[in-house]
Amino acid sequence: MYTDLKGKVVAITGASSGLGKAMAIRFGQEQAKVVVNYYSNEKDAQTVKEEIQKAGGEAVIIQGDVTKEEDVKNIVQTAVKEFGTLDVMINNAGMENPVQSHEMPLKDWNKVINTNLTGAFLGSREAIKYYVENDIQGNVINMSSVHEMIPWPLFVHYAASKGGIKLMTETLALEYAPKRIRVNNIGPGAINTPINAEKFADPVQRKDVESMIPMGYIGEPEEIAAVAVWLASKESSYVTGITLFADGGMTKYPSFQAGRG
Repeated sequence: MYTDLKGKVVAITGASSGLGKAMAIRFGQEQAKVVVNYYSNEKDAQTVKEEIQKAGGEAVIIQGDVTKEEDVKNIVQTAVKEFGTLDVMINNAGMENPVQSHEMPLKDWNKVINTNLTGAFLGSREAIKYYVENDIQGNVINMSSVHEMIPWPLFVHYAASKGGIKLMTETLALEYAPKRIRVNNIGPGAINTPINAEKFADPVQRKDVESMIPMGYIGEPEEIAAVAVWLASKESSYVTGITLFADGGMTKYPSFQAGRG
């Protein structure tokens, strides 16, 4: 338990499933007050809310599309209206889809860039604006990926969005450090989330992915949630402008293990 998180107000985008769901529930276990943003599945968001409440936290759900400016503003406003303030903003909503780069329709590029990068910018901007206007030493956590540094064929839009999040986060961290506003990234590797369920259910594909991970196993959403609560807590008070990779070593060139290369 991070005792300083008790009663803190945390807004999480894309929190009805996957990593967002795991983070929301973990913050509930820390007895935080959580704004659960969802895009389309109200039923799943309601379930997350109930799980948070069972764990000892408080929660409210709010529908919103992170590519729309007014919707993102409403997420921050909901936190303030329902719980009186905002302490931590987690920009988690994201998407991906494989397409050969030379055949990628512009609409596919725009959808991923707008969701992953522009959505994270809007969430960061609105949270920081609130922090500055209210003299709050707030906290922004963006969801990046190992693919902010590892190229990923068939996912040029996704890799570009995560590379953009890297420098966006570093820039915001530098700009607002004098105000003690912290901005960091989490960089997950291969995680057992619904978006990956079909791939990991195939033994051949699963083994292939595991071969890219020095620790030899696919991570669980709760392992990313553990990183999020640490970055949100006072235990990381001197940390800003980083990407904290939680990837089982995937970014450490596993093909060179055992002296190969």
